[in-house]
Amino acid sequence: MIRWDGVETVLLDMDGTLLDLHFDNQFWLDFLPRRYAERLGCPEPEARQRLLARMEALRGTLDWYCLDQWSEALGLPLAELKHELTHLIRYRPGAEDFLRALGQAGLRRVLVTNAHWDVLRLKLERTTVGDHLEAVFSAHDFGRSKEDPAFWEALLAVEPYRCETTLLLDDNADVLASARRAGIAQVVGVARPDTTRPPRQAPGFVVVEAFEDVLPPVRPGRATP
Repeated sequence: MIRWDGVETVLLDMDGTLLDLHFDNQFWLDFLPRRYAERLGCPEPEARQRLLARMEALRGTLDWYCLDQWSEALGLPLAELKHELTHLIRYRPGAEDFLRALGQAGLRRVLVTNAHWDVLRLKLERTTVGDHLEAVFSAHDFGRSKEDPAFWEALLAVEPYRCETTLLLDDNADVLASARRAGIAQVVGVARPDTTRPPRQAPGFVVVEAFEDVLPPVRPGRATP
C-alpha cells in the first residue's frame, strides 16, 4: 500500500479525495442540466446531451474545470448556482482524521486541485480542510490542469518538494499517470470518490479503500497542528 518511510510531503487532491465527489456529480450531472434546459427551453435529456458533449470535448483541459468558461458557454452563473447545493459539501469518510494524522506525523500537507478558485474558496469556507494544510494550490494558478505534465513543473517552482520523498493522493487516473511521469515517487488512487456510488479501480495504481487503513505512523517531535 503506502510506504510511509521516507515520505516528507503529501500532495492531496480535493474533490473525490478529501471531499465527497457527490456534490460535484450532483451539480454537473443532475442540477446543471435542469437549469440549462430551463434556459434553452428544451427537454432536459436534450440539454443534458448537449452539456455532456461539451464536457467530453474539454475533458482533461483546464477549461473543463473553469467556471468562467462554463458560465460564458452556457449563459448561466455557475459560481452562484453552486451555492444552492452547499449542503452536499462534506468530507469523505475518515478524511479529516487522515489529515490530522499527517500533521501528527510531521508531514507537509499540500492541496493541489484542478478546482476553480470560486469553488475552492466555497469549499474551504464550508469545511475545515484549510485548517489542516500547509499550502493550497489551484491549477488555475499555473494555467495548466494536473493532467498536463507542465503543471508539475510549475508547482515545483513554487513548492519545492522532492519527488523521491513525495506522495500524491488523487481520484483521477489521468492525474496519477501525469504525476508518475513527472517523477513523483508514490501516486495513489481513491476507490470511492463519490460515496453514493460503487467503488472503482485505477488499473496500474495502488488504490485506497479507507483512510483508516493507511494512517501514517506518528513521528515524535515532528507533529504540526
